[in-house]
Amino acid sequence: MAHASQKNLEALADQETTGHEWDGIEEFNNPLPRWWLWLLYATVVWSIAYWVVYPSWPLVRDYTHGLFGYSQRAAVLNEVEAARAARGELGKALASAPLEEIRKDPELLKLALANGKAAFGDNCASCHGTGATGRTGYPNLQDDEWLWGGTLEEIYQTIRVGARAGHGETRQSEMLAFGRDGMLKREEIRAVANYVLSLSGRAFDPKLKLEDGQAIFAQNCAACHGETGKGNKEMGAPDLTDAIWLYGSSPEQVMATIHNGRKGVMPSWEGRLDPVTIKALAVYVHSLGGGQ
Repeated sequence: MAHASQKNLEALADQETTGHEWDGIEEFNNPLPRWWLWLLYATVVWSIAYWVVYPSWPLVRDYTHGLFGYSQRAAVLNEVEAARAARGELGKALASAPLEEIRKDPELLKLALANGKAAFGDNCASCHGTGATGRTGYPNLQDDEWLWGGTLEEIYQTIRVGARAGHGETRQSEMLAFGRDGMLKREEIRAVANYVLSLSGRAFDPKLKLEDGQAIFAQNCAACHGETGKGNKEMGAPDLTDAIWLYGSSPEQVMATIHNGRKGVMPSWEGRLDPVTIKALAVYVHSLGGGQ
């Protein structure tokens, strides 16, 4: 074995080296593989051709435009402009189309839902939640209970003018502070709260006579909520017979509402948002599942 190794070293002794040596180790100057050289030459030729044909070299105030004059940036800008023009045409159609027509037209509906979802996230989600499920004092927009009506037109109107928002056409209603303003005594508030909760099967004090609470309700509450407590959307008065309670359904919460009243504000978006965005918002909110 030692004899064979010596012969190999003698055979390699005549090979050309680079002249470099590290700790007695020399580097042979072997030629590069031919395929590798041809690949290198091809990339050089390709780069020269690319410099000639396409924009490539930066100059002081400009750049070399190449024989083709192609610009990826310009191509993208053209595509963006084409998309903007297409959206512009749809936007015009969206602006002029009635709400019901938008709902029935697949292209307009798609555009309205996309715009409405974006506008909802920017303007409405802070109160109603990103999923539009609301919270105490802020309505859930996915159920089928609407203080001012849940049709497309009614939702559009509510978004446009708001509620108690100072707009000339704003939705206007007032839940009186029966306790704070001295219209009802504490025991009367407790009796009417017990009766109101009984309308949805949740009376809380069996010692209180429902007839007493009913009489108080008829004198003070029926004008807005109706004799049977079904509510009145013309006045923004909620239905008291269902399980949906904007400010909570515990006896304490109901009595607090009767005692202090409620005057929640829904902003008017007219003037803050353009008419097309308000339309898109109405369509989007209506599509969440609770629209009538």
